[in-house]
Amino acid sequence: MKLPSLKIGDLVASVPIVQGGMAVGISLSGLASAVAEEGGIGVIGTAGIGMEEEDFFENFIEANIRALRKEIRKAKEKTKGIIGVNILVALSNFADMVKTALEEKIDIIFSGAGLPLDLPKYLKKVHKTKLIPIVSSGRAARIIAKNWINKYNYVPDAFVVEGPLAGGHLGFKREELQNPEITLENRLKEVLDEAKIIEEKYNKEIPVIAAGGIYDGKDIAKFLKLGAKGVQMATRFVATYECDADEKFKEAYLKCKKEDIVIIDSPVGLPGRAIKNEFLEAVERGEKKPYKCPFHCIRTCDYQNSPYCIAIALLNAKKGNFKYGFAFAGANAYRVDKIVKVKDLMRELVKEAEENI
Repeated sequence: MKLPSLKIGDLVASVPIVQGGMAVGISLSGLASAVAEEGGIGVIGTAGIGMEEEDFFENFIEANIRALRKEIRKAKEKTKGIIGVNILVALSNFADMVKTALEEKIDIIFSGAGLPLDLPKYLKKVHKTKLIPIVSSGRAARIIAKNWINKYNYVPDAFVVEGPLAGGHLGFKREELQNPEITLENRLKEVLDEAKIIEEKYNKEIPVIAAGGIYDGKDIAKFLKLGAKGVQMATRFVATYECDADEKFKEAYLKCKKEDIVIIDSPVGLPGRAIKNEFLEAVERGEKKPYKCPFHCIRTCDYQNSPYCIAIALLNAKKGNFKYGFAFAGANAYRVDKIVKVKDLMRELVKEAEENI
């Protein structure tokens, strides 16, 4: 059976795969445009996007805006496919990132790491951009939808529901990650139920996209059968030639074992899933990495007491310098065994999903 397309309002992705937006330079225009070109939805991660601009430390706001404009334009030059951005609610420059993305006529804004309660206020009548919250429960979906509808008369265009097996910062408490009752399957059902209520009341289709630990075509087929209209995948796209990270970053995925993938307490106040290395082991031993915080990029970051700067650590890893950084990764990263072209990965995923649907 042929895989169904993913429809979000007037946008149609012929392949129902969203590439997860990976911040601090892992998914920029290179990866996003390659995924969009193959019929999926390519996503640029905006957190720390300006860190490689020469004046980043002096002009934090301007450097980020400039870099985001640059990456969106580069992506659009390479493809006519669907391009989105992922903007964390917790970013201290959240408003600037949203306004810039809208000015650049981005197709979709995905927003999580907190509740994006005021996201629709930036939207003007001229904008056709779709707004999609990333949630980890039905309750979060309900709160956001109620807020958007009451305050801005705006019904969410879709929901991404992220389960506990995702990489990077997680919308769960540490103890919840150990709870066998908390699964993507259960959380997907909660969000589907909420979406159905809103759909019936406001006569608008609200697709739900499942995310977190989805690895292969069998997983895609499984979640489509459970009612998701699409899936979001990030880990698989790191091990592609088009991924914007250094080769050593990709190699960290190829080399890691199951036991190397650990939950850390991030300075930003959320648990995160990462690949264990000497840097993280030193942090665990209580060693501090001296730094000055020039920008306080994440509002929830306890930068005065944190043993290291997470933005600088992630940038170092992106550049392949693991002595001073580490890689975030999903729970299935240890299964990655080779680097492939995005085109080949997408074909493999689609073929396997169609065989299992």
